[in-house]
Amino acid sequence: MTLPQLALSSLAIGLVIGIGLSLLVVWAYRARARAEEETSLEIPAGINDVLGSMDDAACVVDSSGLVLATSHAATRFGIEVGSALDNPELRQLVRGVKTAGGSKTESFRITRGGLSLDPRLVSARASVIGARLVLLIIRDVTEQERLDQMRRDFVANTSHELKTPVGAVSLLAEAIESAADDPAQVRIFAARISAEAGRLGQLTGRIMSLSRLQAEDGLTEVGPVSIDEVVASSIEAHVVQADSAGVELARGGDRGVWVRGDSQILVEAVGNLIANAIVYSPRGSRVGVGVKADGDVVEIAVSDQGIGIAEADRERIFERFYRADEARSRRTGGTGLGLSIVKHAIQRHGGEVRLWSRPGRGSTFTIRLPRIDTPGHADPDKKSKKKRARKAAKAAASARVRNGERA
Repeated sequence: MTLPQLALSSLAIGLVIGIGLSLLVVWAYRARARAEEETSLEIPAGINDVLGSMDDAACVVDSSGLVLATSHAATRFGIEVGSALDNPELRQLVRGVKTAGGSKTESFRITRGGLSLDPRLVSARASVIGARLVLLIIRDVTEQERLDQMRRDFVANTSHELKTPVGAVSLLAEAIESAADDPAQVRIFAARISAEAGRLGQLTGRIMSLSRLQAEDGLTEVGPVSIDEVVASSIEAHVVQADSAGVELARGGDRGVWVRGDSQILVEAVGNLIANAIVYSPRGSRVGVGVKADGDVVEIAVSDQGIGIAEADRERIFERFYRADEARSRRTGGTGLGLSIVKHAIQRHGGEVRLWSRPGRGSTFTIRLPRIDTPGHADPDKKSKKKRARKAAKAAASARVRNGERA
């Protein structure tokens, strides 16, 4: 082999070796980068900013379930940086998405803040954001589930409640037709039709009142309201009902306190409590209405000496159409909407309703409302409106007593 050929061969061999070494170095660097990526727990840029701006509970976890970063809302579910995921469903979701890759969403119930008595329905979504990292977003959908259930119950219960008086009117109309030659029977059936029509009118009116309270513009006339006027109007509207039931109405407590709200709605709310107290009180007992000014809060308590409410019924007593005593409610013509209206009316005014009850000893419903300072002067137009509202409430109460209805 000549010298030029030897030189060319050496050059070719050197070039091949150089290229091989270069490829080996590049491969080594890439392998090292992959290894670092697979073992790195560094959170990608921008993830912490995203977590800080989220309203939902969210966290970044590694493949072992260790929490590396969280949103502010994650603490509601007991998820904190440096701790492991306690919930087995969440751990299983993270393991599944690590194995399959991509993202996955599941719904299940988990406890909140370690409280086993407070299970929450959540929609959890896990997404892979790195070789060892998973982003977990937990959205609490318990309230949405509750509202959907309430909507379904409301439609079902309303259909059932409307079906009863409508069916009764239809049957009574047929009875009148068959008894056309008997004036006495016709009068009896006509009176029953009138009572069922009144019950139907009361039910639809209550449904409309509840719908207005739940609407965005539920309070139409908001202004300073005298609690003395509200209590006086409510008691006056139910004097006839109390006399018929042999129940004494008594008013006590502080006077001269004011709140801000809709006078007519507050009169209806307190009136519903008084009407219920009368219905569930034995003859010869007393229903008391007391007012207490406690700092920035006004309390209106309606107490009776009636049958009381069982502990199992107290959690549901404010639900639509719920009746603790179904037989008594049917006899008195109740709609089961009175207490639900009370709850929504008071919530609309920024307050709450509390219940104390013992079976055989009676019940006390307490309305708590934000108190305001006494206005400097009264508006004559509002006084006349309140007087008209009181007269209308009294007339409506008299009509309810004649028709045998209750709140």
